[in-house]
Amino acid sequence: MKMYLLSLGAGLLVGVIYGLLGVRSPAPPVIALVGLLGILLGEQVVPLAKRLITHEDIAHFVRTDCREHVLGRLPGDHEDA
Repeated sequence: MKMYLLSLGAGLLVGVIYGLLGVRSPAPPVIALVGLLGILLGEQVVPLAKRLITHEDIAHFVRTDCREHVLGRLPGDHEDA
């Protein structure tokens, strides 16, 4: 139930931002795609910040987990056996 409420809250926040920007929902395709990119990148802020705090290797995280989450599996990528 908590995830549903968080999702509703995030949707309300995006709706308020759209309203402030004067963009109607559903948004025009380019605006919607830029917004989705922002969501994907924004999801990486917390894990990136955690790695900064713990002094973990950030470059490796960006090249692996972050890249695969944001871009998906790219052509030519081979699954580790």
